[in-house]
Amino acid sequence: MAGKIKVTLRRSMIGRPEQQRKVLRGMGLTRMNKSVELENTAAIRGMVLKVAHMVEAEEVKQ
Repeated sequence: MAGKIKVTLRRSMIGRPEQQRKVLRGMGLTRMNKSVELENTAAIRGMVLKVAHMVEAEEVKQ
């Protein structure tokens, strides 16, 4: 699973549980519509699944 994933925060973290906020901050997402490119690892994919209702994820072509 090489490559990168582009993750974009689409929904606000206001009113969300602290655990979900920590996951978003851990990925580097601090405000709405911010995008980050992360390594496509099992840990990152698990983080994306925890907050899938708030983010958009797409694989980046290299």
